[in-house]
Amino acid sequence: MDFGAVLQTNPPAWRTVQLAKLAEAHGFSTVWTFDSHLLWQEPYVIYSQILAETHRIKVGPFVTNPATRDWTVTASIFATLNEMYGNRTICGIGRGDSAVRVTNGRPSTLQELRESIHVIRELANCREVEYRDTTLRLPWVSTSELELWVAAYGPRALELTGQVADGFILQLADVDIARWMITTVRRAAEDAGRDPDEITFCVSAPFYIGDDWAHMRDQCRWFGGMVGNHVADIVAKYGDGGAVPQALTDYIEGRQGYDYNSHGKTHNDHVDFVPDEIVDRFCVLGTAADHVEKLQELESIGVDHFAGYLQHDNKEESLRVYGETVIPALTDTIAATT
Repeated sequence: MDFGAVLQTNPPAWRTVQLAKLAEAHGFSTVWTFDSHLLWQEPYVIYSQILAETHRIKVGPFVTNPATRDWTVTASIFATLNEMYGNRTICGIGRGDSAVRVTNGRPSTLQELRESIHVIRELANCREVEYRDTTLRLPWVSTSELELWVAAYGPRALELTGQVADGFILQLADVDIARWMITTVRRAAEDAGRDPDEITFCVSAPFYIGDDWAHMRDQCRWFGGMVGNHVADIVAKYGDGGAVPQALTDYIEGRQGYDYNSHGKTHNDHVDFVPDEIVDRFCVLGTAADHVEKLQELESIGVDHFAGYLQHDNKEESLRVYGETVIPALTDTIAATT
């Protein structure tokens, strides 16, 4: 298993750069950021600074969407960063949440998502593509390589992920739900004639090292509210009759609206409906041993990458303990002599 840290690009930007450098120092392979241009600073500008001040870590959005930028612009951004810094970017993409809802927009359709993935992938991987009845290519690109990981929850989105994605992003760390969704994506890949082992399976959730459970839960309860937005969309479309696991839909019964001004923030006042049980199941909390145990469970069902959200008051300590204890416990060791 490898590890990513998910940051918000809150000002000042140097703080985001500092945390990215610390994540690299503690053994994380990837730094992800939110991509919501009104709520936070523009991440792609900050990526360039992170890449300039680090050595191996990859950067990418968690997640971008097809609606807020022209697809060719998105491809050009990634290709430029790759040409400058040596293929150290990765693109997480979904239909769109806060970035489009804050502007009274709508999430992209699955067909738009599918088409955007194709256009971005081809251009950012030095190939030509048909776009708006024109054959396009980035003429200055020669070495860029880019993977696209798709964030999904609903049945049709999971099917699309299995058909086209290089990676699957699941934004919650409940083992039972993750097992169901990974199985669904793998089956869709097989049905499409793909090798499901070529897909990277990523689970993401807040991770907090500590022993004060009441405090940890309060710091991470926002995550249940964020996930609830996506679940509410799924329930509205499919109902709660079994299209998705009942465990994923039951907890939103008390949901009453959502304020995107508090999106991803510990002081979010629209998450009282999220019970402690959901916080514990969706997040990774507790001592280092607690984290290792849960991550080993996730690894056993096929999770390749854990992306931990750092939206809480214990960022540096959680990174340190992961670097010294958790990551080594989930990493294969090689002996110098046998």
